[in-house]
Amino acid sequence: MWKLVALMFLAMSMIPAGDTAGKILTSEYGASPLFVAWSRFVLGSLIAVPLLRADTLRILRDWRIWLRALLLTCGIVSIQTALVAAPVADVFAAFFVGPIVSYALSILLLGERGSPQRSALMVLGFLGVLLVVRPGFDANAGLGFAVLAGVFYGAYLSASRWLAPLARPGSLLFSQLFISALLLTPFCWSSTTADLLLQQSPSGPFATLTLASAMFSMGGNFLLLFAYARAPAAQLAPYVYFQLLGAVALGWAVFGDLPDALTWLGLGLIVSAGLASATLSRRALRGASPPA
Repeated sequence: MWKLVALMFLAMSMIPAGDTAGKILTSEYGASPLFVAWSRFVLGSLIAVPLLRADTLRILRDWRIWLRALLLTCGIVSIQTALVAAPVADVFAAFFVGPIVSYALSILLLGERGSPQRSALMVLGFLGVLLVVRPGFDANAGLGFAVLAGVFYGAYLSASRWLAPLARPGSLLFSQLFISALLLTPFCWSSTTADLLLQQSPSGPFATLTLASAMFSMGGNFLLLFAYARAPAAQLAPYVYFQLLGAVALGWAVFGDLPDALTWLGLGLIVSAGLASATLSRRALRGASPPA
């Protein structure tokens, strides 16, 4: 069990590490959020080429696969845009509106069953997100993009559940990376992007950060898939909140950012609601299991 916890901690730390590298690219090297997202998908597609199978090409002809990839693309671009203007920890806290959106869409569109207890916990988590974002006339626009990223990601999660029977996980993974790279290419590849790349050394910090952004993100998601293959989702759900710990630590270590009191309170509500929801899920699974 401890090995699984360590694996989840590593996976959930790598994902905000990739976004931290992306934030450095945009804030210190003038890269656009579109470029950061595009380069991540391109490099991810190249790494995932060994996953190509016959069913990979078949599902590329399905419009639903393109819709799913579009949701992911919009989510990644939105979170990279958010990181330009807001601290890493705050962005990840606002981004955790995603599980709430996924829960609602799964009930409304996929016919999954909810419960009053879990619905109440989703509301509690949403209140935590509101404490972080604090919508109003003086609200941080970056956190608005973080919420938007969470909405897109929640819809992407529901679409992933919807399309899971279509093909192997490896084919679904490659399709989302390849299609996302393809969708972003017309918007990203411009004379400005070309000039930026020509000014950088292939072995310099820009190239290193671009590779780190892609590799940390891909590595975290690959480890997450590896963990989900070895334990039920409900058992692993609480450890997803390691992302928030990683985001706070990286924001402080790299940028000197620490959440204020209201943000800490919001983080506490989000984590508490998530842990309680995961506990309810585990109890429901145990109750549904046949007696030995």
